[in-house]
Amino acid sequence: MPKTLIIYSTTDGQTRKICLRLQQILEQQNNLVTLISVTESDSVNLSIFDKIIIGASIRYGKHNKNIYEFINTNRAMLESKVNAFFSVNVVARKPNKDTPETNPYLKRFLSQVSWHPKKLAVFAGKIEYQKYTFWDRTIIRLIMWITKGPTDPKANIEFTDWEKVNKFGEALSKM
Repeated sequence: MPKTLIIYSTTDGQTRKICLRLQQILEQQNNLVTLISVTESDSVNLSIFDKIIIGASIRYGKHNKNIYEFINTNRAMLESKVNAFFSVNVVARKPNKDTPETNPYLKRFLSQVSWHPKKLAVFAGKIEYQKYTFWDRTIIRLIMWITKGPTDPKANIEFTDWEKVNKFGEALSKM
């Protein structure tokens, strides 16, 4: 039974939700899955895992700095394992920005790390204006206005394509 580690960084919880779905799919395929936040990653012995999957969200155009630190610290271990990386961002709601080859945030991320994940994915996130602070709501609404996205301050919109997540999970189980 392959041992799989899923490490995530989430801002509002959507990346963790995606990780939970991936965990479910992998466990159905007889993987023993451990799911942890990147902030807990120091307490885990990476060498005991066969697969390491990393998921990270975007906020204001950037992945969490802890993801970069984790990858830089553990690059050799990551490269010695079956591995994957996925990014969660609202820009991926657009058809021409929803693949690893076309998503600007994933492309930038890959140019900033020396690690080369074996499998990549991009998933659209979620907007929950009512959960945000006044300033976050204002800034995100401005960004959405500029990018022709939803700006209703009462809107809660999940853009995640769950079928795409399922297919990624199935591909991960076959790696």
